[in-house]
Amino acid sequence: MPWRSRKRDPRTDPDRSTRRASGKGNLSTADEELLRTLYAEHAGPLFHYVLRLTSGDRQWAEDVVQETLLRAWQHPAAFDPARGPARAWLCTVARHLVIDAHRARQARPTEVGGEALERAVEQTPGEDEIEQALQSWAVADAVRTLSPDHRAVLLETYYRGRTMVEAARVLGIPLGTVKSRTYYALHALRLALQERGIEP
Repeated sequence: MPWRSRKRDPRTDPDRSTRRASGKGNLSTADEELLRTLYAEHAGPLFHYVLRLTSGDRQWAEDVVQETLLRAWQHPAAFDPARGPARAWLCTVARHLVIDAHRARQARPTEVGGEALERAVEQTPGEDEIEQALQSWAVADAVRTLSPDHRAVLLETYYRGRTMVEAARVLGIPLGTVKSRTYYALHALRLALQERGIEP
């Protein structure tokens, strides 16, 4: 049913906006007709359009279509033929709703799954600190197994945060030697940690 063929134009019905603003009263016949017309003419194509926007999430797409049609019912002036086709307005509103929902999801922190929350509840207070202390001791023990040259290079480059050039200057050795000792020291440290059951 075309928009202009209705007997009573809901855009010019003064009682409709009053009822909607106050939240009182039932839908008038014109409102029911407008909702039925909107749904019949646009819900199917709009749903397929929104389904692509939501990457196949049917529930989200249904929610967006419902909200879009509700906004269309709240703003009947948007369907003035001079403003363009009704479906273009509906698609624009739907696209904006999807964009807004996507932005809202990005703005809030990532939700943690149930397993992580259960593990956090099951942990006794201080368990993390104990685990970290044990791991620190194991790492210190593994570092002690390295040769003095390898320990010195790792101390300068990793613990003191110096660049390779700075470490070479402090240690008084060539840059190439610092690079090769760092490589072999990390390899030896990785093996020592694996022997202690720690995956680097």
